[in-house]
Amino acid sequence: MNSSPDHLNAEGHKGRAPAATPFKLILLFVAFMVFVVLNNALFPGARIDLTENQLYTLADGTGRLIRNIDEPITFRFFFSQQASEDLTALRAYAKRVQELLEEYQVQSEGKIHLEIIDPEPFSDEEDLAARFGLQSVPVNNAGDGLYFGLVGTNSVDDQQIISFFQPDKEEFLEYDISRLIQQLTQNQKPKVGLLSSLQVEGDINMTTFQTSPPWVLIDQLTAAYEVLTISPEQDLLPEDLALLVIIHPKSFSDSLLFAIDQFAMSGGRILLFVDPLAEMDSPTPGAAQPAIPSAPVSDFPLLSNWGLELRADMVLADAGAALNVGGANGQPVKHLGILGFSAANFNTEDVTLANLESINMATTGILDNLDGATSNVEVLISSSIDAMPMQTSDFQFLTDPEQLFKGFEATGERYTLAARLSGKAMSAFPEGIETAAKPGGQGPSEEPPAQAKSPLKETDNLNVIVVADTDLLTDRLWVQVQDFFGQTIASPWANNGDFVLNTVDNLIGGSELISIRSRGRFTRPFTVVEALRQEAQSRYQENADALQRELEQTESQLSELEQEQSGQNLLALSPEQEAAIARFQEEKLSIRKQLRDVRHQLDKDIDGLGATLKFINIALVPLLLTLALFGWSYLRRTRFGS
Repeated sequence: MNSSPDHLNAEGHKGRAPAATPFKLILLFVAFMVFVVLNNALFPGARIDLTENQLYTLADGTGRLIRNIDEPITFRFFFSQQASEDLTALRAYAKRVQELLEEYQVQSEGKIHLEIIDPEPFSDEEDLAARFGLQSVPVNNAGDGLYFGLVGTNSVDDQQIISFFQPDKEEFLEYDISRLIQQLTQNQKPKVGLLSSLQVEGDINMTTFQTSPPWVLIDQLTAAYEVLTISPEQDLLPEDLALLVIIHPKSFSDSLLFAIDQFAMSGGRILLFVDPLAEMDSPTPGAAQPAIPSAPVSDFPLLSNWGLELRADMVLADAGAALNVGGANGQPVKHLGILGFSAANFNTEDVTLANLESINMATTGILDNLDGATSNVEVLISSSIDAMPMQTSDFQFLTDPEQLFKGFEATGERYTLAARLSGKAMSAFPEGIETAAKPGGQGPSEEPPAQAKSPLKETDNLNVIVVADTDLLTDRLWVQVQDFFGQTIASPWANNGDFVLNTVDNLIGGSELISIRSRGRFTRPFTVVEALRQEAQSRYQENADALQRELEQTESQLSELEQEQSGQNLLALSPEQEAAIARFQEEKLSIRKQLRDVRHQLDKDIDGLGATLKFINIALVPLLLTLALFGWSYLRRTRFGS
């Protein structure tokens, strides 16, 4: 028989075929490397994001911001490698930040230049980080500082920084970076129109002829933006407003309402504060007049066209958020109308409220959704479930806060106190108005008045945030103002100012920033481990409670036995007492052993879970992939003869 090497083996394949396998593997490896090189060269921006929350996929709003960059921007990312050696979680988050910044650079197509800087101790890079104003966090007893921040500069040396990337704000990482870009691309301060029926910019007391200063929030707003004051008697709005802030609207003319309506229909952004009982809407009280006038209620008919309504003649009473005030007898008492809201009442998914701790309000109103509204309503702040609406008259002439509890009965419902409106809305003046503009309205004189133009009948880009309280803007509810050697020092004790400025920043940022909401976290909790821990903790607590109950029973029994003991033998223990004590000690030791067993079982369950995960990741998955590869190779040889 022919013994040529080309003879067929038992499987029907040529005997030399297996010898070609190493060559095929080498060829496959070379082909893969060539593919990688060509992919990086020809498609440098092509990526696939397989993370659950699309952590590395930039939002559409960010993409629009990047495309609108006219002049190059330089990012300098500072992270202290040496100081963070023992901070594994922080180093992982720093890697996440760097990779996201690299994605910005890739998407910018050369408009963003990224520099990675390690500010080692006593180096020029550390001096540079300090000069930029980045925050240094001490990480050990030696006082070594850790830098973890970003500096952005543009071609005209404008500078914006993120002083320190806080891991607890990871959900808003993309928003913070995109906001930095948006600030660097602005050529001048945005214009903010301020339209208020209250004396928010200071006033003169006609009795004492003393001037009152502007509210602290207005000072902060003026420092950050170009604020244009609009009188309620005007008929037109200033040109090129980035944002219109309306505080306690009352008795606006049809011409002014039409101008506001058309501003909203054209996509203009509005921050609106309304109130059913604005406590600052009053003259200086005299001897014969109440501190609050008869009708300090906001009147803004456009709100219903945007999908919301301020509940008429109603103030929110909330026992779950009530703050202490001085009562009629001088003792602290909870006031159902002066409220302090915490993170449990906030929509923390919205960037305006992220990481805020407290916002204080007084005699706040309730916002109701209207049936048939076309706009999208997103609740920002809501009451607790221990709340109910009460008549404004219950608060208007109140002398003793304890009286409010007499008629209080919680409904179990959460009421909306602040909301974001977006999407589609209809104009309140689809046919325009007939009255002509009065003299004195602002705006270019060569332009025809807004009323003469063809009115916008609807919008698909409504951008309004409504807050049902004006008192939260006042100094008394959130900040302490002191005079320090002629300098005014404002020390906030609540986050009212942060909320308002965050809201202004967000709205001024435009549709790009508004569209960037919270993202998923890079760090993921071990939910199974936490479930095991909670289950064991529950068992541990049950045993601890049982021990406490047995202890109380034994002490009660000992007390009874002592009472039965004769007065002549107070220092001696009866056999019953000795037996009870011995039994208690045995039970105590037994339950302590059970508690140790529960704790050991908890550790054992967690260790077992860890071992299982390690086996799956290190051994099982590679083994299954290897078996699948061999199976595929075997089927290929048997079926196709190759």
